[in-house]
Amino acid sequence: MDPATTTAPLQTDCETETSSLRGWWPSWRPTSMSLLKTTESKILACIQNDLWARFVTLPNQDRIWTLTVTNKAAQKPAHQVTKTPLVMVHGFGGGVGLWIRNLEPLSRSRPVYAFDLLGFGRSSRPPFPSDAAKAEEQFVDSMEQWRQSVGLENMILLGHSLGGYLATSYAIQYPTRVSHLILVDPWGFPERPKTQGENQGTDVVKRQPPPRWVKAIAAVVSLFNPLAVIRAAGPWGPGLVNRFRPDFKRRFDDLFDDDTMTQYIYHCNAQSPSGEVGFRAMSESLGWAKRPMLQRVNLLPPSMPLTMLYGARSWVDSSSGEMVAQIREKSYTKVQLINEASHHVYADQPETFNRVVENICNSVN
Repeated sequence: MDPATTTAPLQTDCETETSSLRGWWPSWRPTSMSLLKTTESKILACIQNDLWARFVTLPNQDRIWTLTVTNKAAQKPAHQVTKTPLVMVHGFGGGVGLWIRNLEPLSRSRPVYAFDLLGFGRSSRPPFPSDAAKAEEQFVDSMEQWRQSVGLENMILLGHSLGGYLATSYAIQYPTRVSHLILVDPWGFPERPKTQGENQGTDVVKRQPPPRWVKAIAAVVSLFNPLAVIRAAGPWGPGLVNRFRPDFKRRFDDLFDDDTMTQYIYHCNAQSPSGEVGFRAMSESLGWAKRPMLQRVNLLPPSMPLTMLYGARSWVDSSSGEMVAQIREKSYTKVQLINEASHHVYADQPETFNRVVENICNSVN
């Protein structure tokens, strides 16, 4: 039976994620999978449609935390089953809770799935290899095993940031499973720009190299995972997230008048690093991908429609989208800017984002 036809209240999930790191786990770090579950439950309580939240177990026994949202107000629930489901993949350091402004509106006409990437959120946190290609393969393999376990034949695949990079890699490897690829401020597309000293031509003046102390600090920082400071801060970790990411609180302040969302971000990232290790393996310093997706996007089948959404105020350069459109000049490729939105387009301008995504979904069926 297709899981989309089944609903169950969130409270039926009684499983508890166990940690294998309790031997050295600092007792003064105010986090646990139980606290993450409690915080996430408060967020998901905002959903009025039918919500099925559960762990999907992969063949290797890794578990992927998964939400399925369907429209209980639909006069003919079976009609939703015939619609191609929308699958949403979050970005680095995120989880399913960040889609709280989108899950319900987008589930009006079709089932919507959201899952925590392997190594993030409430999903299992296995070791990742240090090789970029192998780390990417582990992420993508888990996505395909998840699809098989859930029983989806086709999907509209939407990925944000790191999720956009992985969604593209997935669509290249499993094109028959993706009806439309939607990339939201995707990470890892452009090639790392060469320094002036690396550029060809005698008319280029070499830029002064950075001081040794700058190189030394960069070398030390590169030894750690990106979010290690949150874990190292112990009891001050939640305060750090509040201080350095107040934008997450602002984006959802009409839903929560407390620190629910920043607490969620903290608990997602204060657990043992896993997907974070995989991301570090795939990225160069300053966040460039070791294997830029612009070098491979031509491998997407010409028949696959692709839409790229960028926040007009985002730090992600939308020019990569224009380059993708040039590479796929004979294929459907649309690049759209969302005004007044930064990197987290789906939360900055949720109404516009939901409308655009819904129109794309309706173009599929």
